[in-house]
Amino acid sequence: MSAVPNPSAGQALLSEQAYQRIDREVAKFPPEQKQSAVMAALAIAQDEIGWVSQAVVDDVASRLSMPPIAVWEVATFYNMYSTRQPGRFKLGICTCLPCALRDGEKAASYLKTELGIGFGETTPDGRFTLVETECLGACGDSPVMLVNNKRMCSFMSAEKIDALLDELKKA
Repeated sequence: MSAVPNPSAGQALLSEQAYQRIDREVAKFPPEQKQSAVMAALAIAQDEIGWVSQAVVDDVASRLSMPPIAVWEVATFYNMYSTRQPGRFKLGICTCLPCALRDGEKAASYLKTELGIGFGETTPDGRFTLVETECLGACGDSPVMLVNNKRMCSFMSAEKIDALLDELKKA
């Protein structure tokens, strides 16, 4: 990721398009409840910046007239927000009971071995971050993975994991 602009120095943190998207989310709520758009605002900012930094928290808090700690509480409660800068590809694998019973733990172990990292860690080259996810709602397709919180991958055998890693390394 590139350097984050400094909003306190008068630089905008996000693009004008991102702020417009946040404003559209805010408009869905009565003016006195604009803080209800906090999750959407964090997601929009994370999509653009790559993670939820302190600067993102401060910017969202300012935009929604919220205390930064209230935004931080949301960002740290939900696991879809990265509060530490992840690798270029954030790989989430479900190890909840249904997936664990259908080789989710085996797939997780394979990923850890192939990447040489554990959950919550990033490869030395900064390419991959591995996270354990809560249920992704695709138990029948397990083991399931989520790439960068956007792309769902199903039936992740060792062969399919290898193919995915090769694809992402070439991207």
